[in-house]
Amino acid sequence: MLAQILAIYPGADLFALVDFLSPADRRALDGRRARTSFLQRLPFARAGFRLLLPLFPLAIESLDVAAYDLVISSSHAVAKGVRTHRRQVHICYCYTPMRYAWDLREQYLSQSGLDRGLRSVAANALLARLRRWDRAASERVDHFVAISAHIAARIRRCYGRDATVIYPPVAVAHRDAATQRASSYLTVSQLVPYKRVDLLIDAFRHMPERELVVIGDGPLRRNLQASAPANVRMLGWLPEAERDAWLARAQAFVFAAEEDFGIAPLEAQAFGTPVIAYAGGAAGETIAGLDANAPAGLLFRDQSVPAIVDAVAEFERDCARFTADACRANARRFGVERFRNEFAHFVATHARVDDSAAR
Repeated sequence: MLAQILAIYPGADLFALVDFLSPADRRALDGRRARTSFLQRLPFARAGFRLLLPLFPLAIESLDVAAYDLVISSSHAVAKGVRTHRRQVHICYCYTPMRYAWDLREQYLSQSGLDRGLRSVAANALLARLRRWDRAASERVDHFVAISAHIAARIRRCYGRDATVIYPPVAVAHRDAATQRASSYLTVSQLVPYKRVDLLIDAFRHMPERELVVIGDGPLRRNLQASAPANVRMLGWLPEAERDAWLARAQAFVFAAEEDFGIAPLEAQAFGTPVIAYAGGAAGETIAGLDANAPAGLLFRDQSVPAIVDAVAEFERDCARFTADACRANARRFGVERFRNEFAHFVATHARVDDSAAR
């Protein structure tokens, strides 16, 4: 996402809390390095970055962007809290209000082992302070842009602010589906709690005649792999070419998370692969369901094992309705050029500056 914003404004200067990018990731930014906060110089900052969370607000406020007429923050946590003055225009492209301070607070505490005892008291006090700071910092933004209507509603609820929706870009250049579809179902996901890969595995436990392939890695991998039935294959992280080969030949891509946007299902659609997804979050905005003239997927309403089992059965009954062309057409709604044009127009309209002057 950051790479796409920088592609619109190639003369922009880049600021970040830290910059520990790998050479491969830096190539995506044309070799750019960010001006960083004091966190960059702290011992163990690379290995223990998440442990520095209490310092994030102070660190983002330490960055000096006073020389710029326009500030664009790309924010899922604290970037929007950078200090600006009244002669500047601050546009925030917001992926979500800070998750651990708002909607997923209890999940983060449980996942980190901070949901009991004195550590829980201290962690809750920290998150309450972060939440107050996050709400106050949102007032530093002149214009919010949200990645989906789902996130725009969350911004309104958390910050009391309106946001314009500009969907993120998805790589949707024409990609060939396999000449022969496999019988297996596929999901590609980080193996973290909110992705609900556990639900998919449990659902396919009830469908032993069908195969589920799981591509991805994360802290839950060991436990999920240990409990997975014989018809669930867990492949871990795969190189992009191998992952794409699976996306191209899967019978369908299955997804149980409540996503803020959901790029992985749309990447599958770019290969002509239909999607079976939980209707919560932004999926209802991005996946053309059975009520569409040219459906590209099927949405289930409950985040539960029975709902997934029923959805797979319904998909197989109606599989003739899902065409590769319809899936690709749905994915093309979210292409890179569309994002660049919409975002550049929004900035030019609200900041009254030429693209070449943006920072």
